[in-house]
Amino acid sequence: MKPHARLAIRWTIGHVSLEGFEALRLSVWGSYRAFGDDVDRIICVNTVPLALAVARTGQLPPNCTWRDTTGEIPGSLAPYLGQGMAEGAGWKLAPLRIFPDCHELALDNDCILWQMPRAVARWLQDDHACLLAEDVRPSFGQFARICGDAPRNAGMRGLPPGFDLERAMLELLESGASLVSELDEQGLQVAATTRDRVCHVVAVDDVTICSPFPPHLPQLGRCGAHFCGLNARDLGWQLDGRPASEFVREHWHKHRPELYARVGISPPSDFRRTA
Repeated sequence: MKPHARLAIRWTIGHVSLEGFEALRLSVWGSYRAFGDDVDRIICVNTVPLALAVARTGQLPPNCTWRDTTGEIPGSLAPYLGQGMAEGAGWKLAPLRIFPDCHELALDNDCILWQMPRAVARWLQDDHACLLAEDVRPSFGQFARICGDAPRNAGMRGLPPGFDLERAMLELLESGASLVSELDEQGLQVAATTRDRVCHVVAVDDVTICSPFPPHLPQLGRCGAHFCGLNARDLGWQLDGRPASEFVREHWHKHRPELYARVGISPPSDFRRTA
């Protein structure tokens, strides 16, 4: 058996920017370069019609499954999420697990890999450990006390075979917490995967937390990059009299040529090298 033959990958996509759908396309293609063909892949769609998500994402490799998961919020977690779905981040928990007997890697749609990070290779050899990405600063919302000071990011989250994520999360939520913000959702995931087991960590040099705003990093990593803020159609704040989302899109367009080259596909026919 190959070291990563038991790997399965899932993505989540909803009502995001057009750049967010392009990032998903690059993320899926990049996963083939990083992990090969012998991997199950599924894209979970919420709050937008499945056909629209497929059309906006564009051509993907074969053997990649689409699934409408809008109605798959776990009943046990629904009371803690509320209508806001933790600023939309709660959709990453619908459903909690798709491949319970595999090493299940959940990638944010704007997290693009083209090479297997070293920590992922170690995680795939460990049937009991979890996986998270390193962040540039700790941001855990209501779970900060439990998570500690080590910065972690749930945009790349790996679970081992048989891990009961629902039980781990409910043990934390039943103490009186709720999921109001995306930071709460991240804190819950970090606490659930690190509290009582080894958690391998993808170094920020391997996969950068990438945006034009410090302390995020402006450059691509050795193995990938997670483009923070790209999904938002409007970030809701301004810098130097311009919407912050404009800076994020300019940053994205700056890296697009290199991203297409690194994942190994041709850019679309209407591709432009500048924003």
